[in-house]
Amino acid sequence: MRYLLLLCLFLVALACQRPLFREKWLKEKAPEHFSVVFETSRGNFEADFTRQWSPLAVDRLYAQIKHRFYDHTLFYRVRPNYVVQFGGDDSLKLQKWNTVKLLDEPVLQPNERGAISYARSGKDSRDNDLFINLQNNSPRLDTLVSQGVKGYPVLGKVTKGMEVVDSLYNGYGDRVFAHYGLLMNDKKAFLEKYPRLDSLQKIRLIKK
Repeated sequence: MRYLLLLCLFLVALACQRPLFREKWLKEKAPEHFSVVFETSRGNFEADFTRQWSPLAVDRLYAQIKHRFYDHTLFYRVRPNYVVQFGGDDSLKLQKWNTVKLLDEPVLQPNERGAISYARSGKDSRDNDLFINLQNNSPRLDTLVSQGVKGYPVLGKVTKGMEVVDSLYNGYGDRVFAHYGLLMNDKKAFLEKYPRLDSLQKIRLIKK
């Protein structure tokens, strides 16, 4: 009897375990417009996303939000009067999501204050890390050419609670990049070096 109970508990736990990634998730188109709440260690803020602005990227982000990719991650880079950057910090999860490339798209909206874009490091390299503009970074981030790719396409914009974004701890600035690999491989050790970083508990879709 005890064996059967343990077996049942194991099977329930196995059924409840969320998969890290399924390629079919990226085949779903996002709604033309959708709104979300960012629940953070500093409070909540809201954002709207528009598929027309960067269709491939918004589809990917919608899947990441639906499947809780950003749960319990860090606002690991906050550069005053420039950007807040955040994204995945689980190397296994990143490895699986990165098997599907996100093709580059043109910039259709300005990187003004509150606008949200994917970070990138070269051709077709937008994948998991996002940034929020803390000031008007247009036209610089709309037209900057890096490794042959022009600009950072905007996906959406903060619509409520920008003061929460402004309050995220910014004392480390770009220094965190010296230990970016540590964030991917040992988040606990990374936080020992940068203990004041704020966190993103989850991004929640708003039903309207």
